[in-house]
Amino acid sequence: MLRNGLEPWHLLIVAIMIILLFGSKKLPEAARGLGKSMRILKSEAKAMKEDGTAHSSAAAAESAPHVVQSAPGETTAAQPTTAEGNPAH
Repeated sequence: MLRNGLEPWHLLIVAIMIILLFGSKKLPEAARGLGKSMRILKSEAKAMKEDGTAHSSAAAAESAPHVVQSAPGETTAAQPTTAEGNPAH
């Protein structure tokens, strides 16, 4: 029964019905609006993906502080140092 589900004349009938329902003046506006929406959605999805990868790597770096052992059994947080090895202030 549905071997040839969408034939060219089916698509023609659907196109004619859409033109009759919405009118020929509204269709270009609707197509432009749909195109803008798709571009916005694509850019937002890309920004979220980039933000997620950058955020996860930064969060991993922040969540694991560097620990330095100064004496046996005593630990302190590491301080940034200069090129000579002196503590930076």
